[in-house]
Amino acid sequence: MEFSGPPPLFKQGASARVKVVVFSTLALLLLFVDSHLSTLSMVRQSIGTVLYPLQVLAMTPRDASYQISDYFSALTELKSENDKLKLQQTLDAQVLQQGKHLLAENAQLRQLLGTSQQLPVKSILGEILYNTRDPFTRKIVLDRGVQQGVALGQPVIDHVGVVGQVTRVFPFTSEVTLLTDKDQAIPAQVVRNGLRAVVYGRGQSNTLDLRFMPTNADIRKGDVLVTSGIGGIYPAGLAVATVTEVDAKSADSFLHILCEPIGGINRHRQLLILLTQDSLFPHGLEDAKFANGEDAGAAGKAEAKRKADLKAERKDEKKKEVEKKELEKKTESKVEKEAAETAGAQKKILKKAGAEADATAIAGSEPRSTAKTESKAELKPSPATAKPSANSQQQSEAIKK
Repeated sequence: MEFSGPPPLFKQGASARVKVVVFSTLALLLLFVDSHLSTLSMVRQSIGTVLYPLQVLAMTPRDASYQISDYFSALTELKSENDKLKLQQTLDAQVLQQGKHLLAENAQLRQLLGTSQQLPVKSILGEILYNTRDPFTRKIVLDRGVQQGVALGQPVIDHVGVVGQVTRVFPFTSEVTLLTDKDQAIPAQVVRNGLRAVVYGRGQSNTLDLRFMPTNADIRKGDVLVTSGIGGIYPAGLAVATVTEVDAKSADSFLHILCEPIGGINRHRQLLILLTQDSLFPHGLEDAKFANGEDAGAAGKAEAKRKADLKAERKDEKKKEVEKKELEKKTESKVEKEAAETAGAQKKILKKAGAEADATAIAGSEPRSTAKTESKAELKPSPATAKPSANSQQQSEAIKK
């Protein structure tokens, strides 16, 4: 049996070359028609709409991987950024707090400067270094000492009132006893009526005591106490305290009065030291030094020189007292010697008179009365003998005076 060709199942169509030519021509034709007539836009949109779900489904794995990667990247970035922001917030908070502290300190320094300009006495600014270790006292240490002109007894204030008094001085530091110390007292008076009183510390941080006020004293709660100027330590008119409690008990002779200090006893780091003892310096030296703005160390040297002069004067006074005592001793010894000589002369006269009386009695030439008269006459000391005794008595009275 003879086959004429391949079976129908394996029949081949047009050749590959023909297919390429046909489809290329068809593509070019469609491109030409679409570019000039725009007739395939509707077909394109329809096909895109039908194929869109398939496109989304095909891109779902890719989008999921992108989202997971972005999630972890964003989480790491956010954590790092959060840490940076927290650190920056801490730094900003520190700067903010320092700024607030500087603002408060600046305001206080301005107030202290205004107070210093209003005061009639010179003053210097001191900063608190630390509190003393004794828990039963109320004392602080400032960074100003003898080299800056600080002396014992000078008052210490802030911009509103009295804080304390300088009680110990070192070359570069000074110790200040606060008003609330139990051993501190300050003369004061009531602003409302001028009533004078003495304010004492109680050893507590924010309480003062007004003692020895009679029960009929005109003082009320809310009265303001200022320095009276008595004693010459505190200038008059500085605010001290406000009366917070007045208790009149019938069994007591005095009022129980509690006060609250006006000054910032525990609130500030900068204080003013009033140089109220400037007059102790040699005349003209202190004014010239401070007026020229020179270092206050020269004033400290002048104070040391003044103390040395006072020491020399005291030494001279002691020397004079010793010389005076020696002169008194010599005068007393001289008086005693003259008194002894006078007593010896009187004894000799008595012996002589007794011997003559015995001789007269034996002889019997004169009556007994005559002998007694002569013996009495002989017993009287002569003016020459009595004169040294009178002179010695006058010298003794002069020494006693």
